[in-house]
Amino acid sequence: MTFRTLLFSIFLIVPLLSSAQSRRRAQLTTPQSNGPVPVVSAPQTRLLESLIWNSSMLNRAVKFSVYLPPDYYTSNRRYPVVYLLHGYGDNETSWIQFGEADRIADAGIRSGELPPMIIVMPDAGTTFYINDYQNKIRYEDMFVQELIPHIDSMFRTRTQREFRSVSGLSMGGFGSLTLAMHHPELFSGCAALSAGIRTDEAFASIPDERYDAVFAPVFSGPAKGENRLTLTWKRNSPITLAQSAPEGDLIKVRWYIDCGDDDALSAGNAMLHLAFLDRKIPHEYRVRDGGHTWNYWRSGLPDALKFVSESFHR
Repeated sequence: MTFRTLLFSIFLIVPLLSSAQSRRRAQLTTPQSNGPVPVVSAPQTRLLESLIWNSSMLNRAVKFSVYLPPDYYTSNRRYPVVYLLHGYGDNETSWIQFGEADRIADAGIRSGELPPMIIVMPDAGTTFYINDYQNKIRYEDMFVQELIPHIDSMFRTRTQREFRSVSGLSMGGFGSLTLAMHHPELFSGCAALSAGIRTDEAFASIPDERYDAVFAPVFSGPAKGENRLTLTWKRNSPITLAQSAPEGDLIKVRWYIDCGDDDALSAGNAMLHLAFLDRKIPHEYRVRDGGHTWNYWRSGLPDALKFVSESFHR
C-alpha cells in the first residue's frame, strides 16, 4: 500500500467514526419518549410445596402444598377451593409427585373442562383425618376450625360453602367422606377415590398385626374382633354415617365414589353405594378396571375434579 493510499483510507475512516459517535451522543442526550413502556411481570410460582403452618390444636407444625390456577397472579378475583387428601403413608407432596395433580388441573383449566380453582393438599400423617379415640390428636377439629380459615385468610378464596369441595384417595377417600358427612355446611361436593372404607365385619376381621400397626392408634388401641367397633369407629365409618346421618344433611353434598374392580376395598365402596341407594341419596358410583394404584388415581382425578367443581357453577 502506498503512502497516498493509506492517507486516503484514514481520511475515510475518521468521518465514519465521528458520525457514529455523534449518533451515540444524540441517543444519550435526547429526552426519552413519554409513551407506554411494555411491562413484563416476573414469573410467579403457582405450586407451593410443603408450606409450614403452626396449629395450636395439634401443638405442632402442619405442612401443606397449594396449587394456584394459571391466572392467579394476573387477576384480583377469588377462587373456589378443593381440598385434595393423600393416602396412608403419603404426605402433602404425594398428589403432586405421583398424582400429577398440578398437570391435570392445568390441562383441565386450559381446555375449559375445569374452572380455575385452588387445590390444597395438607399432610395428615396417619390420622385418617379424624380425632383419635383418646381425643388427643384432634385432626378433624384442626382441619375445620384452623386449616380452612387459615387458607381462606392466606389466599384469595371464595369462602361460601358452594365453592368448597373435598376429594382424596384411600385414607384420604375415607377422610373426604367423613369430613363431608360430619360438616355438610362446609362442603358442596365430595369425590372419594378407592376410599378406605369397610363394613363392621370387615373391620373386625383385619389381621391383628396390621390392625395394631395401622388402625389401633386412631380408633381403639390394641383390640380384637368386635372390641374394635368403638364409638370412634362408628362415629367415623362412612357406611354407618350413610345409614344413620340425617337425610337432610346427606343430600346437601354431591357424592362421587370411584373404586377399581381389582381393589381390595371395592366391597366397602359397594356397600356405601348400596347404603346411599337404600336411602335414595343422590350420588355417582364408578367401578373401573384397575387396582389400588397411582395409575388408577391419576386416571380418575380429572373426572373427580370435574364432578366436585360442577357445584362451583350456577
